[in-house]
Amino acid sequence: MEEIGGAEAVINLKSGSSLPISYHPCFGPHEDLLLLEADDKLVSDIFHQRVTLRGLPDEDAVLCTKSKTYAIKFVGNSNSMFLIPPSIFPGDAQVSDTNNNVSVLKIAPGNMELVEASPRLDKLKQILLANPFGAGEVEAMMDVDNDDLDHSGKKDLALYTWSDLVNTVQASDEELRNGLQSLSAIEIDGFWRVIDENYLDVILRMLLHNCVLKDWSFDDLDEDEVVNALVADEFPSQLASHCLRVFGSKVNETDKWKLEPRLVCLHFARQILREEKMRLESFMEEWKKKIPDGMEERFEMLEGEVLTEKIGIETRVYTFSVRSLPSTPEERFSVLFKHRSKWEWKDLEPYLRDLHVPRLSMEGLLLKYTRRAQPKADAPPVFSAR
Repeated sequence: MEEIGGAEAVINLKSGSSLPISYHPCFGPHEDLLLLEADDKLVSDIFHQRVTLRGLPDEDAVLCTKSKTYAIKFVGNSNSMFLIPPSIFPGDAQVSDTNNNVSVLKIAPGNMELVEASPRLDKLKQILLANPFGAGEVEAMMDVDNDDLDHSGKKDLALYTWSDLVNTVQASDEELRNGLQSLSAIEIDGFWRVIDENYLDVILRMLLHNCVLKDWSFDDLDEDEVVNALVADEFPSQLASHCLRVFGSKVNETDKWKLEPRLVCLHFARQILREEKMRLESFMEEWKKKIPDGMEERFEMLEGEVLTEKIGIETRVYTFSVRSLPSTPEERFSVLFKHRSKWEWKDLEPYLRDLHVPRLSMEGLLLKYTRRAQPKADAPPVFSAR
């Protein structure tokens, strides 16, 4: 019977049996060889080259599949782990274990472990918001006879293609696309951009003006008609379509769109408040004036975007947007408790709603980062920093 050596001998070793081992002629530290522990699904993705390592030289690398991100952690082992090559080792074919002997190539001090992690999208927000697409670039975009202006205007800007983002942001492709969508980003001339909020305001106002002028229903907007009307008003067709996607939603997978009242009302609330605090009554009065007829503003629409505070007998409202907060739980809670030392759940919950941490529920997050107090049985719970 043919005897089997090398790794094959260990794989086929029966319970209660033993094998002699020796040092392989190539035995050494082999720092380019690392053990990686992964479940069956990940092993399949790895062998079919459906994973990538992402991260810049000064960052801890992450492993990404099509839809998930995994932190890579080294786990030490007090026991000796032997790396045993096949009986015919690549690059050293003359060494063969045909006498049922196995040779140790390396003693591994531990292994790399993959832990599912949240995508690191704060950098995406940072780099895209640094150079928003504004009115100046729109003028160059519309000036088809001045290519030099278009190119020179972009020379000094840090812009990012999809490939640049993949190489810069530690997130899977699916998570990266979701991140772009949450920022209402758009690809223009091959670069991913966010539109300057003031310019987006101009487009939205013109769209609402056309709705009144042409007697269009907010719930039944034809995309071609909207785009053609905005192009006639000297807006790029790409940004006209983008405005519908930012403030509306598709009607039953047709070419029809409807404007979402919450998104439109929220936009005007941001425009009014900016960085200042206002008396609640004054804000509501001003907000009502900005809202187009046919839409109804409700203060609940502003959850996660504004907060109120009592100053004497007055209630003031101010901007505090969840969009400006870090995406990692530790940093998120740190910012929240620096802003307020104590939070009622009705105020806190909108600022935690978008946190998704693998293997950790909302209750788990609260236990880990907060202290809960309830002065009276019928009083709402109050959360403070742990």
